Amino acid sequence: MNLNRRRFLTALGAAATAVSVGGTPARALVAFPPRDRGWAAAPPDWKALRNRLGTRLVLPADPGYGTARLGYNTLNDGQLPAAVAQCVSADDVRACLDVARGHGIPIAARGGGHGYLGYSVPARGLVIDLRRMADVRVRPDGTAEIGAGARLIEVYAALAEAGRLLPGGSCPTVGVSGLTLGGGLGVLTREYGLTCDRLTAADVVTADSRLLTAAPTTEPDLYWALRGGGGGNFGVVTRFAFATAPAPGLTVFVLAFPAGSVTQVLGAWQPWVAAAPYELWASCQITGGTPPGCRIVGCYVGDPSGANPLLDRLVTAAGTTPASRTVSPRDYLGAMKFMAGCSNDTVAQCHPTWEGGILPRAGFVAVSRVLGPAPLDPAGVTALMAGRTGVDLLLDSLGGAVGELAPDATAFPHRDSLATAQVYAGATSISEDRVRTTVNRIRDGLAALGAHGAYVNYIDGTLPDWGRAYYGGNLPRLKDVAHRYDPDGAFAFPQSVAAA
Repeated sequence: MNLNRRRFLTALGAAATAVSVGGTPARALVAFPPRDRGWAAAPPDWKALRNRLGTRLVLPADPGYGTARLGYNTLNDGQLPAAVAQCVSADDVRACLDVARGHGIPIAARGGGHGYLGYSVPARGLVIDLRRMADVRVRPDGTAEIGAGARLIEVYAALAEAGRLLPGGSCPTVGVSGLTLGGGLGVLTREYGLTCDRLTAADVVTADSRLLTAAPTTEPDLYWALRGGGGGNFGVVTRFAFATAPAPGLTVFVLAFPAGSVTQVLGAWQPWVAAAPYELWASCQITGGTPPGCRIVGCYVGDPSGANPLLDRLVTAAGTTPASRTVSPRDYLGAMKFMAGCSNDTVAQCHPTWEGGILPRAGFVAVSRVLGPAPLDPAGVTALMAGRTGVDLLLDSLGGAVGELAPDATAFPHRDSLATAQVYAGATSISEDRVRTTVNRIRDGLAALGAHGAYVNYIDGTLPDWGRAYYGGNLPRLKDVAHRYDPDGAFAFPQSVAAA
């Protein structure tokens, strides 16, 4: 789940007490050079693009540039794009590519802007900002047509109004584009699959400005790659079509265990969640400290009468009584807001502050691993988190419907994995190097315990063998698709598929 983990953890921790399209240091990121063609490219004709977009082309001297250029992670604020193009249609995107292509500058699309390394706001590059393409329409057959700039809170609210759901992440300000293109982990994945598993078609503007529809019967290789191959690799998606499901009643829960019980709880959680019915999703969230603490946060498709016996089994297996236990029935939108940490806020408030909401940006360092089918050594994980105050390890369960597809059925390869692991820590420009060293040590420690993969939506600039870690055996086919649709590397960036 690509989310504001600090808010999520803080909000859920407070609740439990009373009854959470991108690492190299952000300032080191520079414009990724084009392939060497032996000549110096002239700058793009921004005047021509201004004639097309008007004030929707924001240049460094324009009012609003200081806000328009920003991504979500404040550590990336030093990256200054040459232009931000606020597009409202696929034709706008095509015009952007016609002007910028071949001029030696990086080109990147931006949906929600949550990419961890800020690749969607390339220094001295063009940001194709899709935020204004955020419409969500639900057809009578349950198919949802969603603009590429929609944030998850907008998607969930529109679907809930139609009595439908789409499995997705928990942070309300994450964009549907980046989430889907990297796979799409979320609190309903075990019952309904990944977000990308629900994708039925996508409109894509390719590097040569063609507008294609990727679907099972049209551009099937591109369609395959868009389902987990990572954002920014194959073109600019402007519209998604998803097969939604009827929205049933849900139950959310938080079990906060006493500090010092991580080994017992994690030892019980891993086999428990592996054997759980598809209806149950649960995250084991470990907070570093002396000793480390943990809580189990989750969602059950059904009412509390079905969830409570399952939770009782976990508590019995752990041999430790939770310090607090919250089990609450919610409707679909209510459950998504609870997981976002904004359950008491209106939909409008569950937006970023610069869009009139109350959710701020954040500075953080985060990396990931993906567990194999086998559980990790609980004592080893506890040791990794001992004394690491200010760092969280979030183990989000997979399995269920995710494992029903083969690893090469889509570009997302981690079909037989027990869970993903994200290491997250807040940071400032002053503390970034120290924090990054800490989270990387935990990441590498998890690999030594057997968690070798990684999730591309938690993109990590210092991850060893990152291409294989993200994509496994799907990497060669992804490279072939990327070369076919972007042979000149117009969308290249440091961890693009083509660079792996």
